[in-house]
Amino acid sequence: MKRANWFAISPEGAKAVGTLHHFVTTGMALPARLIHLVFLRVSQINGCAHCIDVHTRDLIKEGMSLDTVVLIPVWHEATYLFSEQERAALAWAEEVTRVSETHASDEAYAAAAAAFSEKDLVDLTLTIATMNAINRLGISFRLKPRARAEG
Repeated sequence: MKRANWFAISPEGAKAVGTLHHFVTTGMALPARLIHLVFLRVSQINGCAHCIDVHTRDLIKEGMSLDTVVLIPVWHEATYLFSEQERAALAWAEEVTRVSETHASDEAYAAAAAAFSEKDLVDLTLTIATMNAINRLGISFRLKPRARAEG
C-alpha cells in the first residue's frame, strides 16, 4: 500500500523535524562519528531501513571500517572496536530507545554520566530522541532506502 508523503503533506512538520536534525548534527560538540553511530544503532533497534542505509554510509564516510560497522548490532561482543565513550553512547542509546522497557534506569544513567559531561549527556539524549522520532516517521510512511537491487 502506498503511504502518504509526509514531507509534502506537512511541510511545517518536516521543517521542524529537519531543524532538530540540523541542530543535532551541527550545533553540538559531540563528534560526527559518535552521532552517526548512535543514529545507526537506534535505527537498527527500531528497524528503519532508510535510516540504517543512510547512517551506515555516513559512518563509512567518517572512516569507520566495514568490519566495525557490521558488528554494531553486537557491539557488546566486540567492545574492543569501540572507544569507552562510544560504548557508553551505544548503551545509553539502547536504554533510551527501549525506554518503555528500561525506564532509563539509574544504573544506566550513572554509567552514561560517567562517560559524558552533563551537557554532552543531554545532547546525546537529544540525538537519540531525534533519531527515534525520525525512525517513527520513516517506518510509518515507508521511506525507502537508497540501496539498489543488484543486477
